[in-house]
Amino acid sequence: MNALFRLLIIDNEEKMCRLLKTYLSRDGLSIETAVSGEEGIAKFREQPFDVVITDLKMPGKSGLDVLKEIRMLSPDTDVILMTAYATAQTAVEAMKKGAYDYLIKPFDFEEILLKIDHILNQKKLLRENIGLKEKLQSKYSFENIVGLSGAMQDVFKLVKKVADADTTVLIRGESGTGKELIAIAIHQNSHRAAKPFVAINCAAIPDNLLESELFGYTKGAFTGANRRKPGRFELAADGTIFLDEIGDLSPALQAKLLRVLQNKTFEPLGGTETIQTQARIIAATNRDLEAAVKEGSFREDLYYRVNVFPIFLPALRDRKEDTPELIEHFVKKFARKPLKISPEFVQALQVYHWPGNVRELENVVERAVILSDGEQLTVQQLPPHFTLNSPSVSSLYDIPDEGVELVQIEKNLIRKALEKTNGNKSRAAKLLGITRRRLYSMMERLELI
Repeated sequence: MNALFRLLIIDNEEKMCRLLKTYLSRDGLSIETAVSGEEGIAKFREQPFDVVITDLKMPGKSGLDVLKEIRMLSPDTDVILMTAYATAQTAVEAMKKGAYDYLIKPFDFEEILLKIDHILNQKKLLRENIGLKEKLQSKYSFENIVGLSGAMQDVFKLVKKVADADTTVLIRGESGTGKELIAIAIHQNSHRAAKPFVAINCAAIPDNLLESELFGYTKGAFTGANRRKPGRFELAADGTIFLDEIGDLSPALQAKLLRVLQNKTFEPLGGTETIQTQARIIAATNRDLEAAVKEGSFREDLYYRVNVFPIFLPALRDRKEDTPELIEHFVKKFARKPLKISPEFVQALQVYHWPGNVRELENVVERAVILSDGEQLTVQQLPPHFTLNSPSVSSLYDIPDEGVELVQIEKNLIRKALEKTNGNKSRAAKLLGITRRRLYSMMERLELI
């Protein structure tokens, strides 16, 4: 164990300080001593300690004086008082002022060792929980989800606005665009962040099992149900439940979910007890729900209940300017050593249409990192269909000996794209692999508008 915790021993008897320091010394604990309350407080002001053991009766500052100052300087520090002159009154006073415990001299050294171990184990657990929470918040904070494009910045603005509300959110987008990451970001930036986040993919579980997964079941509800099992809504409690691929729910489960949204109640399978839920619902789908409503495969009343605050995630082909940053992000994630990224590698991935979106890009980069033997990622680590050697792509990168005028090439490409789409800027932007906003920006810069 690394030296993570600090212990201060204060006693006007140097022998007691030495004995305690020798007995309590172990890996993971840095121990200092002081022979007066004044010296102890001075050391504490230089750098706070996690635990302080102090004698009660000392010349100058008493143990109670030390306790009072330490509680003001660092409320999280635990203080143990020692005394040979114990009275019920002093014990009560010490505990009222915030002492962790009170030991009467002479005491068993094993007793104080157990108390210190208990305090440090509690502090270690608290640090791990705080660290895990910070790690999750960092990983899933919307500021840290890769996306500098205008389209993704618009998504982040919506996440920021809705995060701390209790509104039902519907995240729309193709498979692989990162819908669950956005759902987690909403949860982590809300007042429910410390509460559970429970996710379920409605398309991945057979319909006959999905009801019990969502709402749980009682003992004896069906053959083999030998105990009560809570469902995902119950496990989510007053946190967040994420219903991925909600568009694949059967009509029967759509009706049950509608009741949860309307009344905040449900019954476990096989049970009669009505359970209340305070969970916030975030749903996601890659289906065209409007078309599903028209054809009758998705309930209109449920559609209006879940579509309160829609967030549309753009496909990767509609935000290709994010590709270089995403590549760098995934290289850092998978590489065990620093890896350079060749311009050709980036170009090959930027011109690809990405039917599987960010998830497909992540898989391609992971494969390339595994195949890489050198210090740089090149097109040689990409699957054959990514190569830049096909005539339709390689010609874009051929530079004649006399050189080229890049601005003129940009102008010509934009003009040709607009001609091909009869002036439709949205379609022209798609042909060029950029967003409509980026196209307008380029046209303004090149004085085409």
